[in-house]
Amino acid sequence: MEGGNAVSRAKCIMVQGTMSGAGKSLLCAALCRIFAQDGYRAAPFKSQNMALNSHVTRDGLEMGRAQAVQAQAAGAEPDVRMNPVLLKPSSDTGSQVIVLGEVRGHMSAAEYFRYKRQLFPEVLAAYDSLAAEHDVIVIEGAGSPAEINLRADDIVNMGLALRVGAPVLLAGDIDRGGVFAQLYGTVALLQPEERERIAGLVINKFRGDLEILRPGLSLLEEKTGKRVLGVVPYLKVDVDDEDSLAPRLGREDVHKPLDAAVIRLPRISNFTDFAPLEEHPQIGVRYVDDPRKLGSPDLVVLPGTKSTGGDLLWLRQNGLEAAILKLAAAGTPVLGVCGGYQMLGEAVHDRSGVEHGAGGSIRGMGLLPVETTFLPEKARARVRGETASGPLAGARLEGYEIHMGSTQVRGEPFCRLEDGREDGCVRGSVWGTYLHGLFDSGELTQKLAELLCRRKGLRAESARAVSHAAYQQGQLDLLADGVRQALDMREIYRIMGMS
Repeated sequence: MEGGNAVSRAKCIMVQGTMSGAGKSLLCAALCRIFAQDGYRAAPFKSQNMALNSHVTRDGLEMGRAQAVQAQAAGAEPDVRMNPVLLKPSSDTGSQVIVLGEVRGHMSAAEYFRYKRQLFPEVLAAYDSLAAEHDVIVIEGAGSPAEINLRADDIVNMGLALRVGAPVLLAGDIDRGGVFAQLYGTVALLQPEERERIAGLVINKFRGDLEILRPGLSLLEEKTGKRVLGVVPYLKVDVDDEDSLAPRLGREDVHKPLDAAVIRLPRISNFTDFAPLEEHPQIGVRYVDDPRKLGSPDLVVLPGTKSTGGDLLWLRQNGLEAAILKLAAAGTPVLGVCGGYQMLGEAVHDRSGVEHGAGGSIRGMGLLPVETTFLPEKARARVRGETASGPLAGARLEGYEIHMGSTQVRGEPFCRLEDGREDGCVRGSVWGTYLHGLFDSGELTQKLAELLCRRKGLRAESARAVSHAAYQQGQLDLLADGVRQALDMREIYRIMGMS
């Protein structure tokens, strides 16, 4: 089964995990950065990604955001070949299936399980194409290779490793506890040929005294027959992660003068839009899913969602809609992004059943004079522009659109784009926009902080607008430094055939 395409010249390494959330994405980002620092042309690869955090490439195609971040770590332009299959969950049992950046349709879990074997040739072609253009491919697995019910037709873990001949680093998360059982149990459940693929073990997210851990490492190596190639500490770096809000929820105890409440919708997507707000010294960001915890924030944010209608009904049923409307009536600024923008309008029409197949219309929150109609075609584009109306006017923006709806606006636009189009809507202190990444340039963040400070009678700290991209580059260097110090990189280069 082993061996890739003969034209592939790149060496490769694969990171698999004992579970979702073991830290595979950040380890891969660190390795991409390390290889780039060492002078190699590196590229990430994840054959199948399930995430609501997506990225739009320069040519208007959609891929997982984690692989876009890994590409940036490698100094490479994000490319859909780095994530040929993206699954965007639209319900507990179904997902939108995106292949090489384009929507193939909606499928239930059972439908996709039967369909995915047809995708393996496209996955391998994408890999071989990347491998022909780079020196190193850093491959990320998904979930756990020991999910034995999914072994048949696996295209993302050991099935891929065997096809491309990738040595595998198996990572376990010690922060959750039970790391020795995680690693030993995973190795034990693998088939003999899969076990041979494992070149070493990595313990991730360690806090404490390494000397106390050492006896366990020796016993683990004895029982698995695999070397532990590193114990990576719990690194305090701020790098956009996959789909988990856990790192951001952990910051809610950080007290800053300004309070921004982001509504934690059930199908929240692209929440990394608000990472630049968290980086501002005066803005505290918290995620709220309970009206009793909303309080009296200085700003309410309705983020993107994969299910505008369903999440709007959720807001209505749990009381958050009423709480937000009360705050807006009192003058509290409200910002809606993408699906959140659609919710702020007067109505959302889904007559063609784009979201869930049921069709129909739903009343919006009525805070903006807009109506949205869902269409089967997805809008995807990278855009630049400038905010156009109100106290936020004049901030340069660079972001991307990714949505299924067309919105009719009867009011002032939020921004004007370089291509001549207008985007979004403003009415008083309520703003709506389709632009993801709207805070990445830093200019809108600073204007927003100044406005909120004026409203609260605070002195705005003068701060130079720093782009989120520049901030992320520094954080990626910190991540790479921490991982390089923890891993036996000489051995990793050796198992890749590069020493």
